Amino acid sequence: MALAIFDLDHTLLDADSDHSWGQYLVDRGLVEAAVHQRRNDEFYEQYKAGTLDIHEYLAFALRPLTQYPLQQMLDEREAFLKERILPLISQKSRDLIAHHKRAGDILLIITATNGFVTYPIAELLGIEHIIAPDPEFRDGAYTGQIIGTPSFQHGKVVRLNDWLAEQQLQLEDSWFYSDSHNDLPLLEIVDHPVAVDPDDTLAAVARDKGWPVISLRD
Repeated sequence: MALAIFDLDHTLLDADSDHSWGQYLVDRGLVEAAVHQRRNDEFYEQYKAGTLDIHEYLAFALRPLTQYPLQQMLDEREAFLKERILPLISQKSRDLIAHHKRAGDILLIITATNGFVTYPIAELLGIEHIIAPDPEFRDGAYTGQIIGTPSFQHGKVVRLNDWLAEQQLQLEDSWFYSDSHNDLPLLEIVDHPVAVDPDDTLAAVARDKGWPVISLRD
């Protein structure tokens, strides 16, 4: 029994769920369109460049959760999942998940996208375990803050190590699938790193190190 770890955005999903949620809020008129879309796009470019300040971004991404009643945001999220996320799940992604389940592996998503967006996506994918920035929830409402270390870049290694200790598991014979050079700290410590539709930087590293390169796009 091995541990199969998956990045989410541009790996199991054929887009970025964080950026897509921001665009959904714009399209629904729930945020100031011009400002939010500009900032959303800027943060996304910083992510791709590897220069993102994750704390600044999460403060931006979680702010809308503090501005509307909880039930309204839960309803909006449900519509978002149906309209924007389900079409992004390829058959190849479903087949890869099924392959690891048949092997009896433990499946885990680890993502930098906040848990309000990603916890239900893990459920859609049939993956029990997920590590994501955990939005703080107090007195029946989101505060706009997160709890603990964001699972981004080296923070993914920190959060994974904490999770492994809690679950009494080891990284032996582990897999990690990712598209992004931001995930190199984690890719470099697993036994089976796999580049999935990789960005240019990760593709170059994968070639140099002889890592497998696959596509999950239908």
